[in-house]
Amino acid sequence: MEASSHQHNSSSTFFLPWLISNLPLLLLTFTTILFLLKHYKRPKKPTTTTALPPPPPGPRKLPIIGNLHQLALNGGHSHPHRRLAELARRHGPDVMHLQLGQLSHVIISTPEAAKQVMKTHDFAFASRPFLLAPSVLYGGCNDVAFAPYGHHWRQLRKICTLELLSTKRVQSFRWIRGQEVDKLVLDLRRASADASGVVDLSRMVEKLSAAVISRALFGTIRGLNQAFLTVADNISDVLSGFRMSDLYPSLTFLPVLSGFEGKLKSMREGASSILDAIIDERRSKRSSSRSSREGGEEEEEEDYLVDVLLKIQENPDQVGLTVTTEIIKAVTLELFLAGGHTSANLIEWTMSEMMKQPRVMQKAQDEVRQAFDEKGDVDEVGLHGLEYLDCVVKEGLRLHPPGPLLLPRESREDAKLCGYMVPVGTKVVVNAWAIGRDPRYWSDAEEFYPERFVDCSIDYKGNDFQFVPFGAGRRMCPGYGFGIEVVKLTLANLLFHFSWRLPGDSRPESLDMTETVGASIARKYPLRVIPVPYRP
Repeated sequence: MEASSHQHNSSSTFFLPWLISNLPLLLLTFTTILFLLKHYKRPKKPTTTTALPPPPPGPRKLPIIGNLHQLALNGGHSHPHRRLAELARRHGPDVMHLQLGQLSHVIISTPEAAKQVMKTHDFAFASRPFLLAPSVLYGGCNDVAFAPYGHHWRQLRKICTLELLSTKRVQSFRWIRGQEVDKLVLDLRRASADASGVVDLSRMVEKLSAAVISRALFGTIRGLNQAFLTVADNISDVLSGFRMSDLYPSLTFLPVLSGFEGKLKSMREGASSILDAIIDERRSKRSSSRSSREGGEEEEEEDYLVDVLLKIQENPDQVGLTVTTEIIKAVTLELFLAGGHTSANLIEWTMSEMMKQPRVMQKAQDEVRQAFDEKGDVDEVGLHGLEYLDCVVKEGLRLHPPGPLLLPRESREDAKLCGYMVPVGTKVVVNAWAIGRDPRYWSDAEEFYPERFVDCSIDYKGNDFQFVPFGAGRRMCPGYGFGIEVVKLTLANLLFHFSWRLPGDSRPESLDMTETVGASIARKYPLRVIPVPYRP
């Protein structure tokens, strides 16, 4: 979702989580290497007398490592988005400069600065920095989220926006969402009949989310769906980790010597072989369907997302881009990674917040049950009239954005940002988590209070910069609409069909809300709850 995306998810800088837990060894090893190889060079003083805007403020840096040590204070226990927000309050707050290894980074932590990056100077900050893992896994950035700005990215994003993730296309998969949510409800009913009745809701919604996006991508292909899910999970773990080669790009031997590049290539080959089989299967079914129609036989053909890409490939004049099979595989993999985990995380966090706030859950249940009681079941069409549920989802996004740190941007030219000079090539990271908790814009910012969105026009569609869970501008996550539909339908069914209790003597206020450290925010501990059927 900038996710989609992910959005991959689907939404972060990819290196900070690993860094925090491994910094002591990292500093010792690489400081020694870099001194020996003499890669550190002091910047030359400018010779021009032209007055330029000052650079952004930031904490003092050390030779070689820059500000890496600042990210590991407090024993390395602070999460990246929280640590960056803390540093920004002291050294920003709008724009803060950090030198991470050889690379210059600017951290954005306020709505005002975010607006300048994603709207006022959107073109200047429209590119992406090079990151080794996505470059290898997506075949040289054949995807949308990580591709640098240029003709290839513009045409591919147009395909995603107009063909793959349009409102009409998202609605066409309503039947898939309905079927998978019905399976979830049935599984919960069965589990509620067990002796303990306790379910791992985190795992169940993760399974649901993965099933929805995989079926929307290529339908159900016996033996291949599960194989794809396994490979995709392994790739997701790699993408959410940090590698020194991203911060010290001049040390080109590091990925080779560490074996990381070989591991990436092996994973890509595994994913590629499965996707080749899936694409061949869909090509075969499309060919069979065409033959049936030409023979006068009527045969229903579903257009899955892979089919849409195959149609474009067969008609290259339709877009200004040659859609190769490698592009189809990269986009398919990215859509899955971006759409699967982000929806599941938002569902579990929103349910967690409602478990801690029984008042909110009761109010949301009353609304859903009043709307669907007579019918006896929840349908997606009726969701659009549930105003309080919309507020609940927005509040979940505010406190728990899919990617707390939006995917990094890279400046394509020198730019003036909030009165500071940001040189070309600077990496820019927007802290969506900090922006969503800015006390100047959100009263009681740490509290889960959906009523703040009642009669409020603030939305997550990229126009309100105090609320940017999916980013904004050219690099906004194009798939957020798909994910939101999954989240709303799932939550509505959970609220309609069940009342919810915590196991044993646990009290709502004692529910552990600890986060994991990663590219996206997930619960550290699974959400284990007891579903009580609303109707027998």
